[in-house]
Amino acid sequence: MKQFDKINLGLFPTPMYRLNNISELLGTNVWIKRDDMNGIALGGNKVRKLQYLLADAKNKGYDLVATTGGAQSNHAMLTAACCNKLGMEPILVLKKRGVTECKGNLILNKLMGTDVRFIDTDSYDYITGAVMDEVEKEKGRPLYRIPCGGSNAIGSLGYLDCIKEIAETGEKFDYIVTACGSGGTTAGTALGAKLYMPGTKVISPMVDEDDFDTIVHRLMEQVIDELELDIDIPEVDLFPMWGPGYAIPSEEGNEAISMLMKNEGIVIDTCYTGKAFAGLIKRAREGFFKPEDKVLFIHTGGAGGLFSQDWEHMSL
Repeated sequence: MKQFDKINLGLFPTPMYRLNNISELLGTNVWIKRDDMNGIALGGNKVRKLQYLLADAKNKGYDLVATTGGAQSNHAMLTAACCNKLGMEPILVLKKRGVTECKGNLILNKLMGTDVRFIDTDSYDYITGAVMDEVEKEKGRPLYRIPCGGSNAIGSLGYLDCIKEIAETGEKFDYIVTACGSGGTTAGTALGAKLYMPGTKVISPMVDEDDFDTIVHRLMEQVIDELELDIDIPEVDLFPMWGPGYAIPSEEGNEAISMLMKNEGIVIDTCYTGKAFAGLIKRAREGFFKPEDKVLFIHTGGAGGLFSQDWEHMSL
């Protein structure tokens, strides 16, 4: 396998253990991989991706980095944190959608003194193209552009690392469940399972309405090409859990957040991990998992966004 440079940014391996109370409630063996506990800000899956993306930026001579996402983007906040750690200058060009007040992850961006710019658009192509062209002209130096969620072939490599890390513990799982919000984590997880944990099926509840069948397949093709692998594209169980829409809390997601906090003391968020864990609960209640199955939930972070919501008027 072709090797790519990466910069060590987090604390790995992250913890992994059985959720005893949740397992009893759902009638199967539920484990968790705590990628929210990787030592950067409030943690999250993006740190694994940024280890490769920022290494690529540095190798190509960039010190100015821009990325995009929704107003409460965990990826954007972590990009800023990791850039600061490496002495690089981050710029966040975010969609003016969702909670734009100084709450949640925007508090963390403010504490870091991050250059945050809101654009009133629904098009990421417009942001990463014309808008970032203007930023580059303004700054007068080359701009390394990271796509939404860090979801390209290089970023996806971070989750091959994660699955290899899991495999090296010797624990075997029937299923791995992780949120699909931009596709890169899902693509890397599925390819990692194919390489390091054959027989393990990947389930990825979708938290946005994009065509992830196409997006994830294309990302896996790109990663296979980059790594010069000779393997088939693995199947991924993708199904909708976005509820009222992307970044809008759902009843199922809120129930999942409350269940995990109440029974295990673990914080998940309304945008990604809450809806993904709700997908795991849904499958369990449908009888999809056998009592003897081992199901691993990858906690991809996002806790900051939880505190941007008005919970006083939200039902659980």
